[in-house]
Amino acid sequence: MERLKSSKKKIIGLKQTIKAIKNDSVDIVYIANDAEEPIKNSIFEECRGKDIQIVQVDTMKKLGEACGIDVNASCASLLKA
Repeated sequence: MERLKSSKKKIIGLKQTIKAIKNDSVDIVYIANDAEEPIKNSIFEECRGKDIQIVQVDTMKKLGEACGIDVNASCASLLKA
């Protein structure tokens, strides 16, 4: 998660993450274990068959903090360099 904290090339949120996955511009996806099942399922479905690393984070609160925001985050991603 250190890469997520320090990176300027990150996307936070479901819609932006899915859009970036479809555009094949995502390197790593972070997803919170306590996110709602439909959110997790949609991320896993989009990543299937693609060379994208998926990192599971304990809580949405921890993921939000790692992203440097004051609210919970269900998912985030790092863009390819």
